[in-house]
This record gives sequence, structure tokens and C-alpha cells, in this order.
Amino acid sequence: QVQLVESGGGLVQPGGSLRLSCAASGIIFSKYRMGWYRQAPGKQRELVASITSLGSRSYADSVWGRFTISRDNAKNTVYLQMNSLKPDDTAVYYCNAAYGGDYWGKGTLVTVSS
Repeated sequence: QVQLVESGGGLVQPGGSLRLSCAASGIIFSKYRMGWYRQAPGKQRELVASITSLGSRSYADSVWGRFTISRDNAKNTVYLQMNSLKPDDTAVYYCNAAYGGDYWGKGTLVTVSS
């Protein structure tokens, strides 16, 4: 079955960095558009960044210049490097795989606080 497993979340001070990873199994990873979404308490889930099967990237305006999405097709893994973190980045971050069907991980919590 398809599994997306996120890791790398945690507590970080404002201005700090974190790197999230999402390991995929059960899919032909290289064919999938991969995305990172986040959901803060009381808010809707929003797209943070995505990367197509050809490596084309897109970002939400709120994270432009601070976050970088990348993928390693040999490792079936997508990453989200998050720099200059702000308290507003606090959320549960979810990995998404899309190619016809749509798959989600269970999420990893990122808390930005002093």
C-alpha cells in the first residue's frame, strides 16, 4: 500500500531552520508531483511548496525565498528546507503525492517559538 512518512518537525526558535523529509513507498515516485502543505490551528490546509516530476518548483508567497523544496527520486524522498522560520510558520506539515490519485502523509508538527 501507499505510505508517505514525514519526519524532521520539532520546536525551533524564530530565525532558525528545519529540514523536513517525506519518504514514499508503494508508488512510482518519479511520476508524482510532490507537495508540502500545512495546517495551522483554526486555519485551512494550504499549499506551501510543490515540485513536479520534471523538477519544476512553486511556492506560496508567504514562504518564497525562505523555503526550498527538493526531491531525490533514487531515495523516493522529498524534502522541505525551511530557513528564517517565523512564528506564523507554526503548523502541522503534510506531504502530498499527486498523479491521478492523491495520497497524504500523517503530518509532522513544526513549532516556531522562543
